[in-house]
Amino acid sequence: MRLRQPLAQMVRTSTSPFAIFPDSIYFPEVSTPLLLVRSKHSMTLTIHLLRHGQTALSREDVFCGSGLDPELTREGLEMAQAFAAAYRAKPWRAIYSSSLRRGIATAQPLSDELGIAMRIRADLNEISYGKWEGSSKEKVDKQYHDDYLSWLADPAWHAPTGGEQAIAVARRGLGVIDEIKQEFDQGNILIVSHKATIRIILCSLLGIDVGRFRYRIGCPVGSVSVVEFSSSGPLLHTLADRSHLSDALRSLPGT
Repeated sequence: MRLRQPLAQMVRTSTSPFAIFPDSIYFPEVSTPLLLVRSKHSMTLTIHLLRHGQTALSREDVFCGSGLDPELTREGLEMAQAFAAAYRAKPWRAIYSSSLRRGIATAQPLSDELGIAMRIRADLNEISYGKWEGSSKEKVDKQYHDDYLSWLADPAWHAPTGGEQAIAVARRGLGVIDEIKQEFDQGNILIVSHKATIRIILCSLLGIDVGRFRYRIGCPVGSVSVVEFSSSGPLLHTLADRSHLSDALRSLPGT
């Protein structure tokens, strides 16, 4: 029997949560899942995960999660326009964005260029940093020292003070991935999201401990990561690429 359980329900509730994909059959007497082989000529689904452009808070390198909704800076808008210019010739099937202004503004140039309506999903919003929103790491370490140390050690299960566990972000983010996979079995999909959310989704898809998301994957502003879904599951093609940005935009300070 082929497994068809939604991705969001396949995040393991352990200290190393990751997604298992429905392209394999598992037999208890066999230690390795048997992959379902598809035609090598079949088209694949390719998801592009784009982090929004620069904001004043990303430039200042303070905690900016779902509790804050800054607009893009002038340079952030230039990043969004640069992505649209570089990728407009690609045949896109759909464009998804978080519900935060910095995500929507980053997706807007490509959406307008192609005449493709954005699909807004709050489940793509940034992690909630709770009481840490708008604060520097130094200030958080001073005011919430124990919580901060616990979060640094394992953000999968230790939330920022009054904030959100990374495992919760993984569940909601994979829910959107599952929605996309249910509707599209091939073609290019754009997701515009946020630094922590993209890294958490990538960890979940690639079998990396979600608790290591801050230490295993980079995601600077305006960068795009590309994941292809094939018969063997997700394959990371590109990580945090910013070649579509000018040297001046790539050299800007901040995260």
